[in-house]
Amino acid sequence: MKLNLKRPLAFFDLETTGTNIGADRIVEISVIKLHPDGSEEVKTWRVNPGMPIPLESSLVHGIYDEHIKDEQLFKALAQDVADFIGVSDLAGYNSNKFDIPMLMEEFLRAGVLFNLDERHFVDVQNIFHQMEQRTLKAAYQFYCDKKIVNAHSAEADTRATMEVLLAQIERYENMEWEDKKGNITVPVVGDVEALHKFTNLSKPVDFAGRMVYNEQGEELINFGKHKGKRVEDVFNVEPSYYSWMMQGDFPLYTKRKLEEIYQRWNGKKAAERQAKAAAQPKPAEQQAPKPEAPKADYPKKEFHKPDHTKTQYPPKPFKKKDEPAKPVNEDMLQQLALKFKKG
Repeated sequence: MKLNLKRPLAFFDLETTGTNIGADRIVEISVIKLHPDGSEEVKTWRVNPGMPIPLESSLVHGIYDEHIKDEQLFKALAQDVADFIGVSDLAGYNSNKFDIPMLMEEFLRAGVLFNLDERHFVDVQNIFHQMEQRTLKAAYQFYCDKKIVNAHSAEADTRATMEVLLAQIERYENMEWEDKKGNITVPVVGDVEALHKFTNLSKPVDFAGRMVYNEQGEELINFGKHKGKRVEDVFNVEPSYYSWMMQGDFPLYTKRKLEEIYQRWNGKKAAERQAKAAAQPKPAEQQAPKPEAPKADYPKKEFHKPDHTKTQYPPKPFKKKDEPAKPVNEDMLQQLALKFKKG
């Protein structure tokens, strides 16, 4: 059966820096535009996200910072993407929950109008999940060709689960499986340790998945603003994050694992402080003051106070302060005349 299209259907997929729609960014977008006449148009854009790509994301899609450092930001490409999609309906895998909301976030940030009204959205994953149900009942029917008697009673469901596992080991014996990195293995075997690894590919630290292990076995935050960051690195830049999680509405086991990490981090910090203190130079020991060198016995200079009783010059006549001058009279003129009279 062929698709009966009244207008183009744009299949698209995004590769991103992460799965947080509000915080993460697109690093690649590819669109296959299927026209009603059966013809196709294909366009792919690499995008500079304007932020570092976490290693965990790069390991999934193979796009690293050096691959997009010279590419344009989405804001510069947004109008081209919108024009290419045009009035097409949209299709993708898990697109209703992730790709469409993420694309709309980028369009809104770029200020480019992209109207979702009147469009149809086809999510291929939803068809898969609804037609091939992933319930225990469906698995029991698929693997064991049986129906559960007394479904949802604990013993009946437990026995069905055991039988499904045994049937899976038999069905997938020697069947190869390829992971996201292209590694091919035979994962479903009669070995519990191997089955543990295969059924915990996300490597959760706390089962709730709030923290996960990276390839080096280090714990990463797996939600919120610090998603993809090492837990210890988060403690370094925001020590209060520990208290926020411990007081928040998180599972007790999550808090228990977080406390283990915090105690280990605290121990490292204490050791670093001790090492730093030991490396600092110790203050010099206080020494007894050195005796002062004897001073030279120079002859003392004698200083004499001036003797104001002996004067070399006749003292100036004493004039009482503010004493008014006497008026000149005849006797004074005669005395002056006799004094300066030539002999």
